[in-house]
Parts: sequence; C-alpha cells; structure tokens
Amino acid sequence: MPPAQRLPTTTSLQLLLAVAERGSTAAAARASNLTQSAVSKRLKALENAVGMALFRRTGRGLALTHAGEVYLPYARAALEQMAVGKVRVRESAATRRPIRLHMQAILGERWLLDRFPAFAQRHPETDVQFTNFISEDAAEAPDIDLRYGNGDWADSRVDYLMGKRVALVASPGYLARIGGISAARDVQRATLLQHFQMPGLWAEFTEAHGLRGAVPAHTVRYGYMSLIVRSACAGLGVGLVATCFVREELANGSLVVPAGLEIDSSSAYYIVRAKEPAPGVETLCRWIVAEARGFEKAG
Repeated sequence: MPPAQRLPTTTSLQLLLAVAERGSTAAAARASNLTQSAVSKRLKALENAVGMALFRRTGRGLALTHAGEVYLPYARAALEQMAVGKVRVRESAATRRPIRLHMQAILGERWLLDRFPAFAQRHPETDVQFTNFISEDAAEAPDIDLRYGNGDWADSRVDYLMGKRVALVASPGYLARIGGISAARDVQRATLLQHFQMPGLWAEFTEAHGLRGAVPAHTVRYGYMSLIVRSACAGLGVGLVATCFVREELANGSLVVPAGLEIDSSSAYYIVRAKEPAPGVETLCRWIVAEARGFEKAG
C-alpha cells in the first residue's frame, strides 16, 4: 500500500493527541510510558501516512500545523469510536453467550417454566440453558443456581425465593387407611416420603412439635420433590413439602394438611450467582426474584 494510503495505528493517533495537548514529545513520552525517540518515530510514521507535516516547532515547543488542526478531530473521533466498538463487542458477547441456569426440578416443574415465556418475549436476545443436574466434573459452573439450603453462601450474591413454609401433606384416602392423623405424634404410624437431600425437614418437624427423636413407621426416599408430591397424591405416604408447591392439590382436595401440621423451615430455595454477575445474568436474576415474590404473595 502506498505511504499516503496507509492507515495509522491507534498508538500513533493517541500520541498525536498527547503531543498536541502537552506541546512536546518528551511530555508525551512520559505520559505514554515510551521513550522520546519512540514517540518521535511514531509521529514521523503518522505524518508519512497522512502525507503532510502535522506539527511545527515554535519557541514554546511543538504546535499543530494547519493540516494537524484539520486532522486532529478526526483522530480523536476515530479513537472514541474504537473505544465504543470495544464496549459494544463485550456487551454483545455477554448477552449472546448462553446463560447457564441450574435449578431444583420442583422449581421448574411447579413454578419457573410456566412463567419463563414472558421473560423470553421481553428479552429475545438472551439465551438461557436450563439444567437440573450438574456432574462433579462439569467443565463450566452455572451462571445462576436456584439452590435449596439455609442461604449462607458468603462467596456469592444470594436472594431468597420461596419455600420456608412447609406442611405435612397426605391424601384423604391414605389418612383413612392409617386411622387418621389428629396430632403430630400420630405421624409415627405413617410412611414418610422423604427427599434424600432434605433429611433435615423431619428433624425440624419433630423438634417443632415436641417429638425429638421420633421416627416414622417406614421411610421411602426419593430424588425429586415432585415425585414425593405425586406419591402422596397416590396414597403412598405423607410428605413434608413447601406449601407453595402443592397449592393446586390442596385446593382440589387431592392432598390435605392433617391437623394443620406445618413448620417454618430454616432452609428454603434461593437464587445464587457471582457477586458481580454479567449484566444479562443480573437482568434474569432480578426478574426471577420479582416473580418469586409475586408467587409467594399470591399464596
């Protein structure tokens, strides 16, 4: 490419601005962490690319020539546009990269997925990948984790979602078969449908009702809370379930809460993400939290 057609480097443009502002190559060198010789060489290369001298020497140092005054605003605009372009590329990458969302299956089945189309319609540029299983050797951690626990994850940003209120639920038919449950102590005659990752619910239930150390007649363990709900509806036993997940069954009578046996659990469902999540991730998190608050309020 002929010298007059060569495009200048960003460093050359930055040095043009620095010399024009400070009036000398020495001052520009100090500001740019370059040697004065390197600054002079880059300015000379820039003048060769433009095809005209951009500075002239005066008694006070270097001053812009007429050509330099004409060229300077274009150089400044070029640098500003490149900076804007860099920001836009990063924003685009952050938005377009799929957001990995891990959640307990019950949250998806009984709450989130029915509502998610509203978010997708408002944010069509956001790609969300759902999973309810992450292996220990997974290459990438989720961006958002809808997690069950006590909310104490100090290295993350955490918001409460739902699930502190827990009820003992059973089908009317099952209660009739075991002679009913009129008090907490009667639960010891029942089969407990228990999530294998939530054994603490039984301990909290017995503690709250003065039954410390009590055990159910039989325990059947499950890996999914939704299966506990369905098994309870089928008359296979009693389950300790967050009341927000069985509203429909309680309303239509397929499940009941015998003797009003409920507790406020120390564990619940939370949304967990990095302390400084990407903008797209935090937009989704704010929407999830708002939906959860509306969901609990409606209940």
